[in-house]
Amino acid sequence: MIATQWKGGVAMVTRERKFSQALRLFRNGPRIATLGWSAVAALLVAGMVLWIPNVGADDKNPFAGDAKAAKLGEFQFRVNCAFCHGLSAKGGGRGPDLTKAQKKHGNSDADLFRTISQGVAGTAMPAGTNGGIGVGMSDEEIWQVITYIRSVQVKAPEKPIGDAAHGKELYFGKARCGTCHMVEGKGGRLGPDLTAVGTARATEYIVDSVRNPSRRLAQGVAEAMKEFPQEYETITVVTPDGKRITGVAMNEDSFTVQMMDADEKIYLFEKDKLKSFEKSRESLMPPYDVKMLSDKELDDIMAFLLNPGAK
Repeated sequence: MIATQWKGGVAMVTRERKFSQALRLFRNGPRIATLGWSAVAALLVAGMVLWIPNVGADDKNPFAGDAKAAKLGEFQFRVNCAFCHGLSAKGGGRGPDLTKAQKKHGNSDADLFRTISQGVAGTAMPAGTNGGIGVGMSDEEIWQVITYIRSVQVKAPEKPIGDAAHGKELYFGKARCGTCHMVEGKGGRLGPDLTAVGTARATEYIVDSVRNPSRRLAQGVAEAMKEFPQEYETITVVTPDGKRITGVAMNEDSFTVQMMDADEKIYLFEKDKLKSFEKSRESLMPPYDVKMLSDKELDDIMAFLLNPGAK
């Protein structure tokens, strides 16, 4: 970005503004000795030049507490962010719940700006500029999105109402969650890793996933960067020698399917060589009703998942 500084603002190239706005700026604004009108003309041809407040990742949010900016940010959020984080910012299939006070990659406004602007390497979170997210956002629009996120954020971190120590015992004991779900490197691989689920998902979402696991299937273990990650659909196949195998999908295309069975054995099949191939959105995870897991016991497990590293 090419910019020239003067008191109260910054002149910069941006795609979103009209030519007439840029022209008025340079006719009425202070003339910059180091920037000749030929250079200005070149900037106008290459992009649009606009005066906006000098905002950046190292500054405080210039729109903090501004309800109008939050409304504009909500629009930008729905266009650019809702696909992964949900329309209400409470998390979607790929993105975490942003209404929680604790954010995985930093809690300050500057941290959020950096995360949105630069993305997070090795994850499905792309950079928010240059079309990386949705249609791409300017610095000003990113700050508006942050203002919106702050407006819907819970006022304080969620306080677990259960006993985390007892919840850990239940998780790896009576409830047998650890048979399929790993937490901090311990547990099974058949289901999603739940190490960060307490900070990434709303409590209501997790409780509903326990009580009604088939309502919303989690997204797959592999390839988080895929545009549409594989879901944990149940797959049943009958092999050429008549063996029946049931498990979860790991990867699938038009010709092959990769799956994992309950013993965590991985198979790769060519579909046209199978005797039968069936998919179901009925989760392999049983629904945990109150007879299997009381509300108090579920509260204890939730307390553990909200802070699995606590001693």
